Amino acid sequence: MEVHDEVSSHYQVLSRMATCDGHGENSCYFDGWKAYDEDPFHPTKNSNGVIQMGLAENQLCLELIQEWIKKNPQASICTKEGVSDFKDIANFQDYHGLQDFREAIALFMEKVRGGKVKFDPDRIVMSGGATGAQETLAFCLANPGQAFLVPTPYYPAFDRDFQWRTGVKLLPIHCDSSNNFKITKTALVNAFQDARNSGITVKGILVTNPSNPLGTVMDTKTLRTLVSFACEKRIHLICDEVFSGTVFGEPEYVSVAAILDEVSPHCDRTLFHIAYSLSKDLGVPGFRVGIIYSFNDAVVRCARRMSSFGLVSTQTQRLLANMLRDDHFTTNLLAENKRRLRLQHQRFTAGLSEVGIHCLDGSAGLFCWMNLQWMLKAETVAAELELWRVIIYDVKLNISPGSSFHCSEPGWFRVCFANMDEETMEAALERIRRFVQRTASDKPRTIKSNKKRWRPSRRLSVPPELNSITVMSPRLISPRPPLDQTAN
Repeated sequence: MEVHDEVSSHYQVLSRMATCDGHGENSCYFDGWKAYDEDPFHPTKNSNGVIQMGLAENQLCLELIQEWIKKNPQASICTKEGVSDFKDIANFQDYHGLQDFREAIALFMEKVRGGKVKFDPDRIVMSGGATGAQETLAFCLANPGQAFLVPTPYYPAFDRDFQWRTGVKLLPIHCDSSNNFKITKTALVNAFQDARNSGITVKGILVTNPSNPLGTVMDTKTLRTLVSFACEKRIHLICDEVFSGTVFGEPEYVSVAAILDEVSPHCDRTLFHIAYSLSKDLGVPGFRVGIIYSFNDAVVRCARRMSSFGLVSTQTQRLLANMLRDDHFTTNLLAENKRRLRLQHQRFTAGLSEVGIHCLDGSAGLFCWMNLQWMLKAETVAAELELWRVIIYDVKLNISPGSSFHCSEPGWFRVCFANMDEETMEAALERIRRFVQRTASDKPRTIKSNKKRWRPSRRLSVPPELNSITVMSPRLISPRPPLDQTAN
């Protein structure tokens, strides 16, 4: 009897989809999660464990949502006050979603964007989180082998969300620290031309605004450049706006929808699409609420049909419809969320600055783009990963290396600060202080480079208000997500 090699037999039995590495999870971005999962920090049970700073999760205002739920039991069908609607909600709903939910989402999106744009509830399409939204848009807008341009550095899971099952390519628009990683017209044109020279059809541009991982807000001039370029080349522009409600400083956030209102009718609106979610602004990633908002009727129809593969439960829709329609609550929640994010960001970056670590100036998101180039043994990705391994396995902090975000400059790291309480953040800062002190005692390292080096525009200091304000009332610890869950 012939004995088959187990591995080769495994690959013969399963499909290419099941056996390929297109999911993108074989990267150090996800390896950091695995390190945390094997040795998770707990303030009393495992104080020497890995602190999770690689998960962009917003836990700063969850107790406010809990209080609203307690005060509004009728919003849930799982209470005696709301159970009378159980039959209506439990019965099958089509993929359009509840009308009340779509109207509430449209109103909330308008509020997050300062009331400067209007959203049509009939263009709201549900998906299983922002992951589902991105993949659905890729299916709708491009064929396998065609490409979208994306500025670097970018969210690592886009490689999975946008490419894996669709066969669509992501090609880099190279950005660097000489101008704080802003997209330039020259870089955009070069990326487009490079793709064409390689025989690749470019179907669009994918951007995040605010940026993940930079924590910056895209300026109006850059947005206009992107809109103009998309119209000129007749390609699509997808704006991932999942962090739009996390802007806690200047400049003011501007949605691509506002730019379209400004340039209309000189631009074809059917080329523009927004991906959104409640995971970051509301802090409820477990609800799996993703939103596609497209100005293209055909995309709305197709995406709605495809949403059958990732619908939001009607129970979740009903609860959120009631919550998001509470104007007083959402107004206060957004304001308090921004206040707490600002204070948490200021305290964390000030702590880094005290030991000579600087971050890119950011005013949005749940993370900082931290510069550790001065700690590298050489200006290489290998040196960056060597430093990262020390930070993961010795310092016991899960931070994400810039190379996993396709950053072209070794030495940058994304570090998240909104998924922990003050005690955990202080524990993380203390570990960083000790590591820097230990490293400083080593022989100074000099890296030769012809590139223009990034310099921080200012040193941060702790504002007086931080000394007396507690950012979060509940006791939170560094979270422990299952590895198969989606996170940003």
